[in-house]
Amino acid sequence: MTSATDPCSFSSFSKCVTKHLNLTFHVDFDSHVLKAKVALTVEVLVDNFTSLTLDTKDLKVSKVTANGQAAKFTLGAKHSFMGTPLEITLPFDLSSVCVLFLRGQYVIVEVTYETAPSASALQWLTPEQTAGKKHPYLFSQCQATHCRSMVPCQDTPAMKHTYYAQVSVPKELVAVMSALRDGEEPDPQDSSRIIYRFRQPVPMPCYLIAIVVGALESREIGPRSRVWSEKEFVDKAAYEFSETETMLKTAEGLAGPYVWGQYDILVLPPSFPYGGMENPCLTFATPTLLAGDRSLSSVIAHEISHSWTGNLVTNKTWEHFWLNEGHTVYLERMIGRSMESEQFRQFKAMGGWKDLQESVNTFGANNPLTNLVPNLNEVDLDEAFSSVPYEKGFSLLYHLEELMGGPEVFMGFVKSYIQLFSYSSVTTEEWKHYLFTYFKNKVGILNKVDWNAWMYTPGMPPVKPQYDSTMADACIALCKRWVKTKEGDLGNFSEVDVKTLSTHQLIEFLSLLLQEEPLPLSHVKRMQEVYQLNAFNNAEIRFRWLRLCVKSKWEDAVPMALKMATEQGRMKFTRPLFKEVYNFDKYHEEAVRVFIAHRAAMHPVTANLVAKDLKVDTDKST
Repeated sequence: MTSATDPCSFSSFSKCVTKHLNLTFHVDFDSHVLKAKVALTVEVLVDNFTSLTLDTKDLKVSKVTANGQAAKFTLGAKHSFMGTPLEITLPFDLSSVCVLFLRGQYVIVEVTYETAPSASALQWLTPEQTAGKKHPYLFSQCQATHCRSMVPCQDTPAMKHTYYAQVSVPKELVAVMSALRDGEEPDPQDSSRIIYRFRQPVPMPCYLIAIVVGALESREIGPRSRVWSEKEFVDKAAYEFSETETMLKTAEGLAGPYVWGQYDILVLPPSFPYGGMENPCLTFATPTLLAGDRSLSSVIAHEISHSWTGNLVTNKTWEHFWLNEGHTVYLERMIGRSMESEQFRQFKAMGGWKDLQESVNTFGANNPLTNLVPNLNEVDLDEAFSSVPYEKGFSLLYHLEELMGGPEVFMGFVKSYIQLFSYSSVTTEEWKHYLFTYFKNKVGILNKVDWNAWMYTPGMPPVKPQYDSTMADACIALCKRWVKTKEGDLGNFSEVDVKTLSTHQLIEFLSLLLQEEPLPLSHVKRMQEVYQLNAFNNAEIRFRWLRLCVKSKWEDAVPMALKMATEQGRMKFTRPLFKEVYNFDKYHEEAVRVFIAHRAAMHPVTANLVAKDLKVDTDKST
């Protein structure tokens, strides 16, 4: 039984629950819409069930039926970011004695509709915005609450269901979804089109429904894995993600069997707003991971981990998002521990603490959105997104690991938690209750944890873990040298300083410098002379280096920073780069001008948030 409220959903899930979706999509690249039909198999939870409410956003609904009979429907008032409730009144067959649906019965509610060209879940790319330049491209991003702009549904993670889909696309294109591929056939209605079929037999929340249509190719990278992308990226991606099967096996050893069958990776065009998205059977990945040296594949370890924490065990509402992300970061770093070393895990945890500090600084230490469990009434989840649920969540789990007896002991709890709550959605209270049950012999220690400070208090965590700094020491020492060196002594630096640093350590060195006061301009110019950082294409290095240069007011770096902010759209990079240039007084207007010029090519969520960062009037810039 689900809890009856989700502040981010209009849907009536105390009265009924969706068990299955049957989707039919006709992908129309000319008008930028999905012409669609969805049949929801709904289980009734109450007697005298006469109506239900679904979440929608900017959908054009033309028809609703229930068990084949026409049903009355109305669209309620439009909320500024939550969309519009779709109120459906079930039809009564007056010739029948049984006019009411009763608890335990199933109703099939079918909605015929069209998405809007501006649907927030979808980005339609012109051929010019793709690598191949010949064909258009479509991709979706439903997390957290954008599925309602693509499918009328109970858009809450409390609800889990299977799905089947049929997708009609132009025959020169390929469709893939977050499901198992189930064949293809010519479209009987249109010989220029092809229908792809998909099935997802494992119950999952609707934010994990995903679709991509484009000129896609694939390569096999393991016994249950393929990599998909445009042909321009596919071989590079196959090399970058060649360790996928090793990661999967490592994760299975830690968390239990992988239940989703296939684990494919799809590399999206550059405007994809996130590093990765854990869509089942088909992880989405940003092309900024294609570093050429497999150094950024920890994002794949993170998305693989979501196959257990997030997809199999899911936060019941978005207020409990840390249950998805904190456990996933914990599992990702345990994979790193198995494949690299414990020192590597400690090193990555130190980097995560810095990311958390930056998020807390950005939001403000008293901002309730920095609570581990925030109140999300009337909060736009896109604006609330940060590293807090990831890194504050990890910090709590690491703290508990230390209290309970170390990584092996605590991983035992995490595996048991996954087994107990598989295929369901959970709250922080349920997680905590099970923690106390599992460690029943250590309740005295658990009672000493300041749960209120960890869960419901803004700012940094109440306890700062003491991580092993072995791998970070060289980065810390080099950072201190640059901060303390006077201008006359800059000749003491040479390329030898960074010769022995790994990619991860170079990223850490630049991250440490970003936490300091801006370096004098003479210092960053010397750093470029000796380390040649402008030549690095690794996105994590380039992003930090360009921020450092702009902070130090090196004017030569401004066009490079704006180029990186616009040639890819990963929000982790794009938003801070625009903000750094915007905060450089001389280039304040240039940042706004470049944003407005590129806005139409950006993902709708990215464009909306950058507009707010740069205080751009959204009406004037569209």
